[in-house]
Amino acid sequence: MSDDEGIVYVVDDDPSIRRALHGLLNSAGWAAETFPDAPAFLAAKRPDRPGCLVLDVQLPGLTGLDLQTRLASVNEALPIIFLTGRGDIPISVRAMKAGATDFLTKPFSEPELIAAIRRAIELDRTRRAERKELDELRRRYDSLTPRERAVMAGIVSGRLNKQIAAEFGTTEVTVKEQRARVMLKMKAKSVATLVRIAERLRV
Repeated sequence: MSDDEGIVYVVDDDPSIRRALHGLLNSAGWAAETFPDAPAFLAAKRPDRPGCLVLDVQLPGLTGLDLQTRLASVNEALPIIFLTGRGDIPISVRAMKAGATDFLTKPFSEPELIAAIRRAIELDRTRRAERKELDELRRRYDSLTPRERAVMAGIVSGRLNKQIAAEFGTTEVTVKEQRARVMLKMKAKSVATLVRIAERLRV
């Protein structure tokens, strides 16, 4: 089993459900880790690989919704599939508004759960790729000098080299050189690409 297959965390206080889900997930090709409550899950070290959380709503002490809130507060965007035996609509609405990917009522079918997990892991894989790409863009931006950042701001706002030069009190040739360094460091082959990068970085 490769890391790319993903890992599924199960938090449920019912031992029989944990055992059943562990076997089901393994047979479907995923690694699975089970926990009896939220604190046990929070205390565990989790590998840096795509995954999702299958979470019982009605947990003792720290509830499933509490755990969802806790994870959001530390910016841990692990996709969550909620399980409930009560089919409580207000709870499901709150969970989905807070970012849950699915909300299944017990008893649920195995194909239904497997499909939900596949969607959640693919979502996590996509988010991870986006975060990695954004981190790389930030690294490139951090490599720019203050003047190069200012030139980049001028480029993405549509100003010409001579306009930027007039603003900075320098020559057009100097701005042209700085512009070339910005494009090289940001690995932008066109102004349109640089504009999209600036939008992603919100600079």
